[in-house]
Amino acid sequence: MKGLKKLLACILTGIIIVTTAVPVSAADTVYTTATPDQWMPQCYTGFSYEHNPLLIEKAAKDIVADPNAIYGFSPDPASDRLGEFASYDWSDPLVVWKARQDRLEYMQQDKILLNMYAEMQLQGRAIEETAREISRMRNVLRLRSYDNDPVGLEKVKASNYKTYGNEEGPTADSLYKMYGSWERVLQMAFSTNMGMDACLGLYDDNYPRYVLLGEVPLD
Repeated sequence: MKGLKKLLACILTGIIIVTTAVPVSAADTVYTTATPDQWMPQCYTGFSYEHNPLLIEKAAKDIVADPNAIYGFSPDPASDRLGEFASYDWSDPLVVWKARQDRLEYMQQDKILLNMYAEMQLQGRAIEETAREISRMRNVLRLRSYDNDPVGLEKVKASNYKTYGNEEGPTADSLYKMYGSWERVLQMAFSTNMGMDACLGLYDDNYPRYVLLGEVPLD
């Protein structure tokens, strides 16, 4: 459980936040984007990440380098996970800003899951029961974040079905079959899609999370 507790502690203490200029509020955590002019396409700004998403297979399989995109990447139309979002105009500042805000609000829902985890720990719930319930709630919160975006909701449902065979997202049983550990199933409830993070300027910001989840090697 050591790895899980370290991940949860980092989320609780706000380590996984951006620390550069131009604040953008998301609940009570402040994320930022590098500079105001980076709401222009990469071909004009030269924006780049400290950590290259294309060097990590899990991110690279869902995205393509796109100098016309605000953050230099857009979803790969051939991606099972993000292909549904390739039709968005990733060079449009308003489109990317809105999608980024929605994602930041979604990421704040970690705190709901953390509260659930803490309560279930106090109740002495077994790891399997905890993992099942938090995994289920993660899917609920994910879809709920699209309440005001019916088009986006249909896209994410289609993406879920294509990837997991289930519109609501991966089930706890399917994750257990994949990872063979209920602790790992619980950890994955706090994961985030690396490719979408790259498209929305959040890849470096969430890099510590990827490291704690074992998705990328330690630098």
